[in-house]
Amino acid sequence: MSDFLNTIRHLIATGDIRISDHGYDELAEDGITVKELLGGIDEAQIVEEYPDYPKGSCILLLQNDKHGNPVHVLWGIPKGYDKPVVLVTSYRPDPKRWDQTFLHRIK
Repeated sequence: MSDFLNTIRHLIATGDIRISDHGYDELAEDGITVKELLGGIDEAQIVEEYPDYPKGSCILLLQNDKHGNPVHVLWGIPKGYDKPVVLVTSYRPDPKRWDQTFLHRIK
């Protein structure tokens, strides 16, 4: 288990969360609520980690919406800080670009 994922889960559990404007827009566009993503964080699977992202460490997780459909969610912590966790963006993964598990890109 990733230490960074554990940190994300802890910050969510303590309510230290922010949603970026872009994150809200993407959630609304896909009809996904923040509540369902927060409620499913314990079942989230790591897709990719970006520890050296210029704006701060990020992690791309595979989560599910309330209907069990896959959603990729990018969570991050701003550079130079240890909180809050920020929902940067989310999207429904394109099956043409991802394998059947939605955990690995098709090359």
